[in-house]
Amino acid sequence: MNAARDEEPGLSLLVHRPGEQPTLLHTGLASLEHGLPIGPDTTFNVGSVAKQITTHLIMLAARDDLLRLDQSAADLLPRLKIGDVTVADLITHRSGIRDAESLLSLAGFRDLDHYTADDLRTLAYRQHQRAVPQGRFLYSNTNYLLLAEILETVHRTPLPDLAQHRVFAPLGMHATRFKTDPRQVIHGAASAYQATRRGWRHTEVPVALHGPGSLWTTADDLDRWLTHLHQHWQRRHQLPWQEAVAYEPSDHEPYLYGPGLYADACPGRTAVFHYGHEQGFSAIAHVEASGLRVIALSNNAGLSADRVAGAILRDLHQQPTLAPKGALVHAAALKRTPSTAMQALPTPDDRSQQTELGTFTCDQAPGSLRLTRSADALYLWRRGARDQLTPAGPGVYVGNGYTLTVSISTSQIDQFTLNLDRAPGLTYIRQ
Repeated sequence: MNAARDEEPGLSLLVHRPGEQPTLLHTGLASLEHGLPIGPDTTFNVGSVAKQITTHLIMLAARDDLLRLDQSAADLLPRLKIGDVTVADLITHRSGIRDAESLLSLAGFRDLDHYTADDLRTLAYRQHQRAVPQGRFLYSNTNYLLLAEILETVHRTPLPDLAQHRVFAPLGMHATRFKTDPRQVIHGAASAYQATRRGWRHTEVPVALHGPGSLWTTADDLDRWLTHLHQHWQRRHQLPWQEAVAYEPSDHEPYLYGPGLYADACPGRTAVFHYGHEQGFSAIAHVEASGLRVIALSNNAGLSADRVAGAILRDLHQQPTLAPKGALVHAAALKRTPSTAMQALPTPDDRSQQTELGTFTCDQAPGSLRLTRSADALYLWRRGARDQLTPAGPGVYVGNGYTLTVSISTSQIDQFTLNLDRAPGLTYIRQ
């Protein structure tokens, strides 16, 4: 690897072919401040890769008759107002419950603002109907916050302790743990970084949400988990836990989604996997029916682990005789993606030249939003920060990750609908 790359945040990569010893490659630094290199004992935040662990614990609880997958989640969570959502709906992202972190972003939360899992669950309990029709896929981390609460309810023990006792310790995953508090020290933890105009900056924020994420682990420990998952898969001659939860179309075509896992049903190369993107970290854990395991962990916000893993898998599939080390070296040399922090700075505040359109609230989301207009441009304000909305059709405006729709039949805006990627159908009314 070149010297410049070795002075940046980097990667921990693993390929494990069936019948062979795993091959690992570590590049870059776990800590830029201290010059500590990434190594086999470096732990990473693997984000949504945690969902398969949470689901596994739910499946064990169902096997032990502590709950039923077809049971109404409201039976176990009395504060939940949507009565026809089942435990299985939460697992497969078919509850229609909006992503609470997306809702919280509407209040103008900034990078270093602190919030807790219970803050987000409270937003979930404000929702009184599904945001999408029954059975439709809507990826929402809130589903797994609720599953974590269900596990803690039926077991009467914290999820991190349960995972340690039922999964991590038995499989020898000694470096793996859920982070429960932003102040908690994780042994061997990497820091995550993003490139900016002035150099590197930390990307972690003071939030820990175990269940949907906040799982810290190493490539070697994840390999132990994937080995266990593959053994379970082979014993039943079908996708993991498919006998209990069906895999159905997801948000990433042509992949399916089932019990905390995406599935690629391509004949001859069937695989299950999950991505993770959290606080500047990224991860992917991928296992195929053949037993091939590929793991990629990154602490560089401009170097996506799923992109790196995709390159490894292409090389291994296209060149079956290629040594795993060669695939890892090739993938680790991929060009970094430009960071959004490197793009143009926001335009100066010209609020004095804008027409006030009103302040609006929604009973499903916290805080209030303001709309202003300047010439043909529409601006949405939250906690003093603004997004410029681009016209995309009559009464339709597109922002950063959302669409705003207003009636074009009146000159005054009395209400509008906001559709966020993971929190659609929010109706805002003028105050």
